[in-house]
Amino acid sequence: MIKKFTKLALATGVSAAIALPASALAEIRIGIAGPMTGPVAQYGDMQFSGARMAIERINASGGVNGEMLEAVEVDDVCDPKQAVTVANRLVNEGVSFVVGHLCSSSTQPASDIYEDEGILMITPASTSPGITERGYELVFRTIGLDSMQGPVAANHLVSLDPQRVAVIHDKQQYGEGIATAVRDTLEESGVNVVMFEGITAGDKDFSSLVTKLKQADVDYVYYGGYHPELGLILRQARQADLDAVFMGPEGVGNNDINTIAGDAAEGLLVTLPPSFDEKEENQELVQAFKDKDEDPSGPFVLTSYTAVQLIADGIEQAGSTDPFEVAEALREGSFETPIGTVSYDEKGDMESFEFVVYEWHADGSKTPVN
Repeated sequence: MIKKFTKLALATGVSAAIALPASALAEIRIGIAGPMTGPVAQYGDMQFSGARMAIERINASGGVNGEMLEAVEVDDVCDPKQAVTVANRLVNEGVSFVVGHLCSSSTQPASDIYEDEGILMITPASTSPGITERGYELVFRTIGLDSMQGPVAANHLVSLDPQRVAVIHDKQQYGEGIATAVRDTLEESGVNVVMFEGITAGDKDFSSLVTKLKQADVDYVYYGGYHPELGLILRQARQADLDAVFMGPEGVGNNDINTIAGDAAEGLLVTLPPSFDEKEENQELVQAFKDKDEDPSGPFVLTSYTAVQLIADGIEQAGSTDPFEVAEALREGSFETPIGTVSYDEKGDMESFEFVVYEWHADGSKTPVN
């Protein structure tokens, strides 16, 4: 059932800002935790944009059970140590709910703190299965798992009849996790995986890796990690005349990869959530973003918007702001959101989520291929 604040916002076309200064009206504090700075701040921009829009629209339509939402925004730089620091800050700020974190390696240690302190967290971007495999009551997602995304990528590669595949990763929880899922599915399908190797995030010179790839005579390369490193690998591979097709997860699906890789980004294969901004039922919301000169098309914009909406829906359904009661309402309910119908299993994972394979282009556009 679509909740009443969503109906009102859609019916009135509300997209106004919260011009609600931090005042007595702002009674439900929601932490928004993600990278405002650092190499993947572009993804944080998506997260904060989506969450802010949801808070603005919910408040403009009367809040949740008469109470306003207030955002407490923190920068974790997509760094695990900083994530722990800002998680403790949010505890001290008195938040009851968190939208975040974005990077799996930050989400996992931060969620330990939230669970201990009785704070409900919904991550709009972290795909590592380990985050929800610890029996926690207060951890949820609005995105699918690497165990879903990896097979989608691998099965697409299988359909292309590869001869020799290299699987590379950045040695981090997200990158190595998704790369492992891809490798395992490829090998189960009988594909010849000739390399499984890690690089160091932050490195700039990948000439030795490119040389190894050429010597291995690979025709496809899967990369698990984020766009800054893959952009450089693509550019350096093109300069070395490496004739191979590259593929990566949603962590590389960012227009900044074009700035780094240039024309070498053409033909990159990427798995991403569906283009929720193209759904007919989301067009009023999409226009609200455009009216603010914001881009609603990023993969984490509407998953972040949905995370805030689910917190509000859960509070409304529970008739309480107690995080444990809200968590119970989320597990028991089914919610209509901009990313579709959301229902949860006991672990806090969505019952279903789709990943789509896209071909990336040098101008930053993408074309679905499956």
